[in-house]
Amino acid sequence: MSDAAQPTAAEVRAAAEAVKTALDRHLAAVEGRSGEDDPAVYEAFNQLAAAAEVYDELLYDRYDEVTPFEIPGAEDALPPYAGPEEPNALSVLIRRDYAVAEPQRLLAQAQRIEAAEGEDGPAASGTTHGALGLLFGEFEPDEIASRHKEFGLEEGDSTLWVMAADEPAEPGEWLEAPFEQVDPQQVVCRFDVSAVFDDVEDDDVEEDEEDDDGEGLEEGLTDLDEDEDLERLDADRR
Repeated sequence: MSDAAQPTAAEVRAAAEAVKTALDRHLAAVEGRSGEDDPAVYEAFNQLAAAAEVYDELLYDRYDEVTPFEIPGAEDALPPYAGPEEPNALSVLIRRDYAVAEPQRLLAQAQRIEAAEGEDGPAASGTTHGALGLLFGEFEPDEIASRHKEFGLEEGDSTLWVMAADEPAEPGEWLEAPFEQVDPQQVVCRFDVSAVFDDVEDDDVEEDEEDDDGEGLEEGLTDLDEDEDLERLDADRR
């Protein structure tokens, strides 16, 4: 950034004052919150995040310094629930990803299904997409999830959203685009499963194991040194 485009010291100071004001506003909203998902707290949080981001950018542009904290953006979490307090209906949105890890196992399962049904005509089980059609036509998604290895599948990420509604949807009204009308403020709860979370846990375990291995190595070296000392002592005595 050129010197001409740099913010002034006064602008940085004003941004710092805005952060202080936003902090006070956020604390007041938290102290006076009306419930777990008070919209006032959510709004004050977003204002604080925005003010902190502006200050951080100006501070860096002017002084090449950064703040020691990071406030997550609003997109990192669902907004507060704003649906009916007593829902009369709900929708459960589920997505599960799989990899076709063992195509031959999948095809074999599809052939068993086809043989059991005894249908005439060209075999659908001869292709991967045909086998998948047979598999998901025969078993419920939850059963496939619990038996995915038997079907040659490998689990990927999955998510489940429970959405509240005042009234049930009209029959057939959302079937063409089931996920287009999702309102995050109607989501009662959400559950995510991802290999990303497993990677984080694995990293923590590996760090612990490395620490343990290091300690064990040091102990082993100490024992070896002691054995050598004893051998030297015996030689001296002889």
